[in-house]
Amino acid sequence: MVTLLREKENRPEGPEWKKWLYNVIFEADTKAGKNFDVLLIVSIVLSVIVVMLDSISSLRDTYGTVLHGLEWSFTILFTIEYLLRLTCVRSKRTYATSLFGIVDLIAIIPTYISLIMPGSQFLLVVRVLRVLRIFRVLKLVQYISETELLLRALRASSRKIIIFMFTVLTMVIVMGSLMYLIEGEKNGFTSIPSSIYWAIVTITTVGFGDIVPQTSLGRALAAFVMILGYSIIAVPTGIVTSEMSLVSMEERKKRRKKLICSKCGQDDHDEDACFCKYCGERIQ
Repeated sequence: MVTLLREKENRPEGPEWKKWLYNVIFEADTKAGKNFDVLLIVSIVLSVIVVMLDSISSLRDTYGTVLHGLEWSFTILFTIEYLLRLTCVRSKRTYATSLFGIVDLIAIIPTYISLIMPGSQFLLVVRVLRVLRIFRVLKLVQYISETELLLRALRASSRKIIIFMFTVLTMVIVMGSLMYLIEGEKNGFTSIPSSIYWAIVTITTVGFGDIVPQTSLGRALAAFVMILGYSIIAVPTGIVTSEMSLVSMEERKKRRKKLICSKCGQDDHDEDACFCKYCGERIQ
């Protein structure tokens, strides 16, 4: 929500071409804006696919030149897009430091950095930079309208989730410490941190199996932790789902209040209403 508000406050002032460019790039109400968004979404998806294919050694050896050319084509396209966004906004700093501005920059900068890091000693660094291009997929987030609703629900439930995570952290510390006392180093629980790692793996129902209790008391504690994990694993989902329901209800109420009857002035209408349910007047 904050990002969207900043973008609306960042509308350009001055030449008409800047306003037109802003409407095409940042708004999707016009045909040109929709076409621009569709083109960008397709480009993002294709660029991510190219990066993934390039990570397969057999395909890279056979089609390395083609994949490299496609990678640079997408990089140049996203660079032009980034520069156009900077050009048409009122405050370039506001856009550049926003979430989507940073994501847009991360999507293009690794390719250029790889140019100034040639040589075998930098191959590992370049490999990491190539993986960073996957961050382009985050650019898709701004084209999903439900993202705003989810972010609002996460912000509203953040305090409850933090308290829940602190409670779980306390539990795994206690359970891990108990398991360390029960099993000890001879059974693989070499330290309290490693025992806490076991408790986290067990309570989240992952169960790697690299550390296993050997004593009867240890197995009883492990069974308790497993059952405890099943009972608490759905708590964050319930918290976020509850907040999403509240946010959805608020959004519906806001939309209903926007539909005001010009005759009787009532605003409590369904969002798809065509006529006033109080006086029968057609709603504009």
